[in-house]
Amino acid sequence: MHPNALLDLATELVRSVLRLDQPADALVSTFFRYHRNLGPRERHTLAETAYAVLRRRLLYQHLAQGGSGALERRLAILGWQGSDTFLRSAIGPHEQQWLAKAKAIDVAALPEKLRHNLPDWLAAPLHAQLPDDEFWSLAGSLNEPAPLDLRVNTLKARREEVAQALAAAGIEAAPTPHSPWGLRVAGKPALTKLDAFVQGHVEVQDEGSQLLALLTDAKRGEMVVDFCAGAGGKTLALGAAMRNTGRLYAFDVSGHRLDALKPRLARSGLSNVHPAQIAHERDDRVKRLSGKIDRVLVDAPCSGLGTLRRNPDLKWRQSPQSVQELAAKQQLILDSAARLLKPGGRLVYATCSLLRAENEAVAEAFEAAHPAFQARPVVDLLSAAHVEGAAALDEGGRLRLWPHRHGSDGFFAAVWQRAD
Repeated sequence: MHPNALLDLATELVRSVLRLDQPADALVSTFFRYHRNLGPRERHTLAETAYAVLRRRLLYQHLAQGGSGALERRLAILGWQGSDTFLRSAIGPHEQQWLAKAKAIDVAALPEKLRHNLPDWLAAPLHAQLPDDEFWSLAGSLNEPAPLDLRVNTLKARREEVAQALAAAGIEAAPTPHSPWGLRVAGKPALTKLDAFVQGHVEVQDEGSQLLALLTDAKRGEMVVDFCAGAGGKTLALGAAMRNTGRLYAFDVSGHRLDALKPRLARSGLSNVHPAQIAHERDDRVKRLSGKIDRVLVDAPCSGLGTLRRNPDLKWRQSPQSVQELAAKQQLILDSAARLLKPGGRLVYATCSLLRAENEAVAEAFEAAHPAFQARPVVDLLSAAHVEGAAALDEGGRLRLWPHRHGSDGFFAAVWQRAD
């Protein structure tokens, strides 16, 4: 494609995602379905340029003030993730001069807001939670793309075998630092046509999500519920841990999300999974299982702010009001899920949020209202699950994963056991 045409498409895509009226990943997918003639390299350039603009929106808007022409074009130029030579051939002399001046600006001398690229309502609580140097490390990590993690389906393959198969396909993969099921892949290779993927030996899953399944520690023959299953990534991990025995319920209020589980379930080789759409957390399907379940995982609907490396639009689309509403919903879901457990059963509450309001505050309120549930320190549970460096993942007895510390998405989890 001609450089001018690709830059025009980048401008169009940036304009679309900056409306912030839909999730960026959905908009990018729709854009590519409309422009089917694009090759893999062109798609990569366009998508990564749009995400770069979302990550550094405040900084780029500031730098764009010195240029001329459409704002979205200037932002696309600043966030360009393709070849520099290609870009230079798409812009004129005046734009090249402006870009050179913009790149020469010392970003470290700019106001804090332009350096961390977070809205004030989000920067303030994160800065309060972390020492100053760690806050800036976190902010820097959130402005970078996330790595690609895979979970090996232990029902079908071993991690070493999958790593060798990927290497034979020219894909470099290394064991994840903590999860015994994980592989971290260099770059963003196409995986869906690989034998390891088609045969269900691997699934794309962040290491943090894998650790949630390991904390749940589902056993052979048990009755287990993934209460907010979504597309079923953790469901599949739990089913494999159960060695395809027992009964595993995958509940979600969204039939559309559960539909996405079907092809993954077919590849996995699991037959112990029972997906079920529920109307709400007090659905009759939930009530019928009250007091019968061994383990419940509640990966609750949340702001998703721990996934900003993958979904940078969330920091602009969420708000203090939405976080407050989510925290209230999380409390209701957790209270209902707790009723499922039999005496001695394990309850895991998790989010992919960085905020205390969705994490520790919800866990503390649950404990105050449910004295029959005893907190379990995650360091002990992770160590028992053969997780490397478990002590580094435990923060006050809870699981706390930070992108800048652990290389994973941001996750929180609290674990309780119902008294006998």
